[in-house]
Amino acid sequence: MNRISRRSFIRTSIAGGLAATIIRPYESFASFGIQDQYSAEVSLTTGDNRADMAFRALKPFSNQIARAIGKKRVVLKPNNVSIDIPLCATHVDTLEGIIEFMKSIGKADQCIIAESAAGGATMDGFSNYGYMKLLDKYPVKLVDLDSEKIEKMYVFDEKDFKPHPVRVSGVLLDKDSYIVSVARMKTHDRVIATLSLKNIVLGAPVKDLGFSWSPSRKPGTVNDKPIVHGSGYRGLNYNLYAMSRYLHPHLAVIDGFEGMEGNGPNRGTPVDHRICVASPDWLAADRVGIELMGIDFAKVGYLNYCAQTGPGTADLSKIKITGEQISAHIKPYKLSDNVEKQLVWMNPV
Repeated sequence: MNRISRRSFIRTSIAGGLAATIIRPYESFASFGIQDQYSAEVSLTTGDNRADMAFRALKPFSNQIARAIGKKRVVLKPNNVSIDIPLCATHVDTLEGIIEFMKSIGKADQCIIAESAAGGATMDGFSNYGYMKLLDKYPVKLVDLDSEKIEKMYVFDEKDFKPHPVRVSGVLLDKDSYIVSVARMKTHDRVIATLSLKNIVLGAPVKDLGFSWSPSRKPGTVNDKPIVHGSGYRGLNYNLYAMSRYLHPHLAVIDGFEGMEGNGPNRGTPVDHRICVASPDWLAADRVGIELMGIDFAKVGYLNYCAQTGPGTADLSKIKITGEQISAHIKPYKLSDNVEKQLVWMNPV
């Protein structure tokens, strides 16, 4: 397929129903809670204070979130793709706004902040980005997912069309975890844009302690994150979709106070946007985020796959917007220099 319209999602995908046999083949979409008819609500706030924006974005869902959490552990998953580039990472003030919200519904003492940074020591990233100050104010814990329990999943590779094992975080797969994706609004050099879903799926694969992209890397250490990239644009888009059935946020918070455009997720430039998006429907949140970035949704492969199979709402006409209106806050983001190469997913193999 060479063209895909906004109103007509893809009709074909790589290897059809491969996901049903690659990843946990005995589980079905029914276990994911998919419904035939589903409408969503997304909260959109603006302002000059990240913490306040996040808090206000979550308030419309207070009762719903409190019920969903119950006695579960609340896992706040930041997006720290790098440990020393502030523009690419989740800001501490956004986390504080979310923790304040959790405090307002009596859930702050159930919160942890958990991450597996892509190329360096996770705890160093927490320190570099000022997360340590949260420990003095709230009953939260900082957790390095590389040090916690792991499980094995299988992903697709476009070079050989075979399943490949990947170690993933048991904390993010745990049924007793309530996952909050605390993402940053960014363009991406492989899948057009990265928002709430990708933060969870690509944060889940773990690496050995001591792994680093720098010369100080400990000999013999391995990082499983590249395996999920599937050796290409097709492989990564498909794996993000396939893994999303088991690795996805229960609550999406997207910080667009200062987004990143161009060669994201870590080499882009800042966008002064001053918005925040939140929803218990992660697909709806990502769909609204894409619209606010001025990006053609039809170009984002993994989200189109998800929209086609229905784990949430991607149809803007079925999404209720609370707070600000989308049309008043659209700011076109410059895409990655290699955007045309990324769109290979739209064509047959």
